[in-house]
Amino acid sequence: MTDNMFCWDRTDDGIVTLTMDDPNAPVNTMNQTFQDDVRATVEKLERELADGGEGSIKGIILTSAKKTFFAGGDIKQMSQVGPEDAQSMFDMVQHMKESLRRIEKLPVPVVAAINGAALGGGLEVALAANHRIAADARGSKIGLPEVTLGLLPGGGGITRVVRMIGIQDALMKVILTGAQMNPAKALKVGLVDEVVAPDELLDRARAWLLSDDAVAEQPWDVKGFKIPGGDPKNPKFAANLPSFPANLTKQLKGSPMKAPRRAMQAAVEGAQVDFDTALTIESRYFTELVTGSQSKNMMQAFFFDLNHCNGGGSRPLQADGTPFPKTEFKKVGVVGAGMMGAGIAYVCAKAGMDVVLKDVALENAERGKGYSEKIEAKALERGRTTEEKSAELLGRIKPTESYDDLSDVDLVIEAVYENTELKHKVHAEIEAAVPKTAILGSNTSTLPITELASHVERTGDFIGLHFFSPVDKMQLLEIISGDHTDPKTLAAALDFAVQIRKIPIVVTDSRGFYTSRVIGTVINEAIRMVAEGYEPATVEAAARQAGYPAAQLQLADELNLKLMKKISEENETAARERGENIDDGGVADLVNRMIEEFGRPGKLEGAGFYEYENGRRQGLWEGLRSKVGAGSIPSEDVDIQDLVDRMLFIEAVETQKCVDEGVVLHDADANIGSIFGIGYPAWTGGTRQFIKNYDGVGADGSPQRGVEGFVARAEELAAKYGERFAPPASLKG
Repeated sequence: MTDNMFCWDRTDDGIVTLTMDDPNAPVNTMNQTFQDDVRATVEKLERELADGGEGSIKGIILTSAKKTFFAGGDIKQMSQVGPEDAQSMFDMVQHMKESLRRIEKLPVPVVAAINGAALGGGLEVALAANHRIAADARGSKIGLPEVTLGLLPGGGGITRVVRMIGIQDALMKVILTGAQMNPAKALKVGLVDEVVAPDELLDRARAWLLSDDAVAEQPWDVKGFKIPGGDPKNPKFAANLPSFPANLTKQLKGSPMKAPRRAMQAAVEGAQVDFDTALTIESRYFTELVTGSQSKNMMQAFFFDLNHCNGGGSRPLQADGTPFPKTEFKKVGVVGAGMMGAGIAYVCAKAGMDVVLKDVALENAERGKGYSEKIEAKALERGRTTEEKSAELLGRIKPTESYDDLSDVDLVIEAVYENTELKHKVHAEIEAAVPKTAILGSNTSTLPITELASHVERTGDFIGLHFFSPVDKMQLLEIISGDHTDPKTLAAALDFAVQIRKIPIVVTDSRGFYTSRVIGTVINEAIRMVAEGYEPATVEAAARQAGYPAAQLQLADELNLKLMKKISEENETAARERGENIDDGGVADLVNRMIEEFGRPGKLEGAGFYEYENGRRQGLWEGLRSKVGAGSIPSEDVDIQDLVDRMLFIEAVETQKCVDEGVVLHDADANIGSIFGIGYPAWTGGTRQFIKNYDGVGADGSPQRGVEGFVARAEELAAKYGERFAPPASLKG
């Protein structure tokens, strides 16, 4: 079978090793080659087994010649199908599952020798074997992460895992979480049967096939089989079943994500019927998702766009078209040991860099290092590190009050208070202290980089590095290239992001850059709704129903109204200088009253839009109704979809303005920045994807699709709520 991706090797003891090796791709996927070749391979196996005779097949090992076992579904193919392809997609999935079903019904045992990552469809291939042995290979991951792409395991994953470990564990530990587990965790959960050293994998697989333990029948094909833990027909299990969707709703916080709901339906419904019917139910729900808009959005963001950002898609080239040499950072200086600076120091030290953490007083710098000490103490307590590793990490952070300690750094990151004059002063001091080869970075969320760079001599070496709080948990790094930033500096900044394991996006200079500018619009919109008289709880509910991970008034409290007021005043000043007037709908007045009249600037002070007790959010402040007048609009006059769309559209429209102004150069940066940086709902695929693949309903109930549909809905909102929703002319071309 030399022209088949399943390389066939048969030994004298009757063991056939099928080694998957797609000749046209770096990894094995469920593409057309796989679909054709698995069918042909199964047919050959069935023929040879039917012929029997001396030397007939005694067992089968299924493994891979690639570094990974099997990468899963063909995402490029799946991202291109639409509702019109539903029948052909359903038929394709059913035919593929038929081949896997024929493998598990062969009259000889089959063992999957999982030599590397087996995710999604890759694990589903392995699940069709009677026994699964995973190599304890570095970086190997096993799981069914389809829900993170807006899909469900459609290659038999739900049907088989439910029967292997029970409905509850299948949903909560594997399918709904989309968890990617190391081999040891997969063994504990029950997805694999053994874990061995990589060099022992094939020998162990052969030994199992030749042992008395080898069986050629799946448990669910044995008469009298019962699903572990019970099924919906079991009274005890049925009594707990109503809690499943309730817990899922709580987990999703009201988000309109379809994939987790359909996965739960496929699991529960499939558990009530025979195995083959369950496979069909699974295929129907998979087809609904793969041909719908949410999976397109999520595949675009979490596969294509994420690969663009992590793979250096925005990395500039040299004048001759060749890549800049990679920069490796060994020593970093962080100036300002507050919460942001302390967090930056930690992620740099964790990445193996030596860090000088400088503040005006040694006491402050040591307090900043204390942030890392607390993180490491928790990690030790939870068994996630060792005392030796923790001590080594902390030993790389040197607190200081002297600029002299920055004399040999490769990069310095200023992380002082968000004030232009202060940053000018600090950068002048930094430039005088560091080597002329050091990159000059500023952690700022709103202040224009070109203006900050105007007070240093080496403007080409100056770049914005906007981290998000808390730095040790937030994955995004927004890199801002100023008007005079050298492309070489930008390339090095992207290398730095990779080294500290952050997802980088690249934007150009403007006030608020991209993320801060866009998130400001939606927080202001929510506050505006309160000022208009909407019930605050309804405003927060609308945010959750839109799919935001945190509601907007909650975010306003966490960001602090004092900071919002400062940024707002700076934006107003800049607008007046451009000859523009800002109609904020009463936002500034309400923010001022919250700060000055009511003394409620946010969570830090224990009082904001919400009440707080010992730092914990309790409930919305009653004074919003009794003193501010919120809630005056009767509930029957509230269009919840309008509130949802006002939030989603205000950020999308502002993103389009950023694109038009050249602040954002790649859609991938907009999408990833909005999801990972400012919490735009994941199901949308990000702000630009929301525009391009819009899927909604107009005021008259008619479907609105794509950019044209987005424009139509934006114009409806503009007519009803104001010109800020008017779609830019660039969307009407």
